[in-house]
Amino acid sequence: MTEEGRHQRATQVSQDKGPGADQASGRVLAQESDLPAGQVSESPADILPGADEAPAESRLRGNKPPDFIRQYELVDKVMEYDPEADEALLNRAYVFALQAHGEQKRSSGDPYFSHPLAVAGILTELKLDTATIATALLHDVVEDTDVTIAEIEESFGAEVARLVDGVTKISKRELAPDADGKADNFAKFLLATAKDVRVLLVKLADRLHNMRTLHYLKKQEKRERIALETMEIYAPMASRIGVQRIREELEDLSFKYLNETAYETITEGLNRLRDDAVHDVIALAQTLRTDLRNAGITAEVYSREKRAFSIWRKMHRKRNTFEELADIYAFRVLTETVDDCYRALGVIHRAFHMIPDEFDDYISTPKPNGYQSIHTAVLATAGDREGQRVEVQIRTKQMHDIAERGVAAHWKYKDATARASGDGSVDIGGAGTDTAYEWLRGVLETMVSEGSSTAALDQAKIDLYQDQVFPFTPKGRVIPLPAGATVLDFAYALHTEVGDQFSGARINGVARPARTPLRNGDVIEIIKNTNAPIPTGWDSYVVTGAAKSGIRRRIRALKSKEQQTMGERIVTSAFAARDLPFSRTGVETATNQLGFSSVSALYEAVGRMDISGKEVLEQIFPDVDLDGHDVSTTAIRYGAKVPRRAISIAGVTPGGVIRLGSCCRPLPGERIVGLRDAEEGAIIVHRIDCEILAARADEEWLDLSWSEDISEQFVAPIILTVNNKTGALGHLGTMLARYGADIVDLKLQHREVDFYDLCFDIAVRDARHLARVLTGLRASDYVVAADQRMPQEEEEEKDEH
Repeated sequence: MTEEGRHQRATQVSQDKGPGADQASGRVLAQESDLPAGQVSESPADILPGADEAPAESRLRGNKPPDFIRQYELVDKVMEYDPEADEALLNRAYVFALQAHGEQKRSSGDPYFSHPLAVAGILTELKLDTATIATALLHDVVEDTDVTIAEIEESFGAEVARLVDGVTKISKRELAPDADGKADNFAKFLLATAKDVRVLLVKLADRLHNMRTLHYLKKQEKRERIALETMEIYAPMASRIGVQRIREELEDLSFKYLNETAYETITEGLNRLRDDAVHDVIALAQTLRTDLRNAGITAEVYSREKRAFSIWRKMHRKRNTFEELADIYAFRVLTETVDDCYRALGVIHRAFHMIPDEFDDYISTPKPNGYQSIHTAVLATAGDREGQRVEVQIRTKQMHDIAERGVAAHWKYKDATARASGDGSVDIGGAGTDTAYEWLRGVLETMVSEGSSTAALDQAKIDLYQDQVFPFTPKGRVIPLPAGATVLDFAYALHTEVGDQFSGARINGVARPARTPLRNGDVIEIIKNTNAPIPTGWDSYVVTGAAKSGIRRRIRALKSKEQQTMGERIVTSAFAARDLPFSRTGVETATNQLGFSSVSALYEAVGRMDISGKEVLEQIFPDVDLDGHDVSTTAIRYGAKVPRRAISIAGVTPGGVIRLGSCCRPLPGERIVGLRDAEEGAIIVHRIDCEILAARADEEWLDLSWSEDISEQFVAPIILTVNNKTGALGHLGTMLARYGADIVDLKLQHREVDFYDLCFDIAVRDARHLARVLTGLRASDYVVAADQRMPQEEEEEKDEH
């Protein structure tokens, strides 16, 4: 199109832009880069004269903001990669945003419109669709002007309005410096971006331009906060959706503000190395081209200098100095076909010595964000340098496009009908993108299941930052996981249900424990069991947020179930201990009166010891003396009347009242004596070692003995100190049932972070029975201590309270 035609097309949109618009349309922004000239662009022609250019369509503009693009120039940029783009929509958005922002200025003093225009320019280099470019132009008008979303929808349609609304909501919820605010806002951030990946792309471009101009902010504290937020959230998110160029620039710019000394030191080192190595690198690039051409492989070879943050991260990981890093420069080989990638690899490995453990094939096993490439490192001769370490990446041009643009490389129009209907005509799809966005779905699932935005933020940081391993299912499906992940992480990555039913695993055909870390290429077979328990410490075996969330949720579910079971047992035993008939209707009545939503919820509260079995009975039998000592013939309590047939007493008038002493709580099998109660005339039974006997040595002691055919059970109070672990209550209930000791009552005495004390009243036959129960409990991994509970201990605790 001619210059005259472009001018006519632009002026048709608006004949009255105002003097500010004319001034802006011809203005060129001053360079705002803070990086040295050698870092501004990754074009090898800029860094290493004589090296090939990287493909122009895959390069961003580095750290220099784009020129103040004229209206027709922006439209032409979009039309170059999308001839069917809606020119009228782009023209309207350009003029609308220009007029809406009017005389607003940025911190730099530039017209505010320069910012949305720069964001749109970044996205055109990622080749985004018309709606996304229009959204970039309009993304700040709702927040910073009087324009409403309704006006956006009226002028530009529902799709653009929805995207602008999503970006606006994110902008209003920039992550707060406080931990709680950051977590809540991050949760909202995820919800907004999950609806449409283009919202995230616009926000990433917006953050990139803001980082390029961050030096205009006067407050260092604010610059550092924004840089940290960028490094922690935005750069990793860019990586997750495969937009590597944006990620690298965000990391470098953030690094500059977060560790200025290290940044400057590495940058100075790069400048020195560039001067020393430029001719050697050019010679090596030419050698690679010649070798590939002689092998009949059509390929482009160009060099790239690694970025400051990438070098610092490698120095930190390998604990090397800058001088010890030999592979500062790397080469990319771009071929036409996948077959040529592997042929090129063979040529390079035949020409140079391969460095072991430095080979990765991401073509056969792509990264979760869709990235595909072969990585290798060789020892080459570069000029006068023998054994120069060189990193080489080999990929097709299509793979390179995806590596640079990520999910943006996959957008496509659905069909003409969808385009005309305006129902959201762009679909982000294609190879590799199913897993590229999978992490976000996982974080959202965590947020829902945990009910906690803090948990979502924690999981995101775990999942975003760790390097990965690539194990396989038996059917060959790749499951990307963070480095250090275990088979339990693998199970939850397959499906939540698989993780919940995990009972074991085979790695490469060999049974391995849940804590086994995985390696690239491992084939994992998960063994499932619908009633699988959760062994102690499982939550420490996993690294992924999905597994941690799944285990926590499962622990809560199992805990709830065991508390319900224990609560039901306590309530049922409370009926039996007082010789009252169990009534399901009565329990339902108590449920309503105590304000619980269901009988299960009531039982769970009893199992948690929030309320006691006695409190439930009080609701069902409000007029019954539940503390009376004559109500139970099932289990004899201390202080209660003892059936005459239960003991044989010499020298006592038949029919006399006999009670068990509460002071020493005797049981059948122990030697006993009796003392007469002067007021009641009853005989009180004491153990021979009871302290009361020493105080009443001058009184007449009755020689008593237990009969041999005792059929009654006796209530024995015990106290257990228990580890605060999942499954403890259920385990204790099972053990007591196994030893034939029914739970008459249960209450929580003390609760700490790691331990708590449980006071049980259990029904036993005799002292021997109690001793066996205590011995068995002490052998449990859940039990720290188990003893018979005596009255003086109860009195001491009452005094404490």
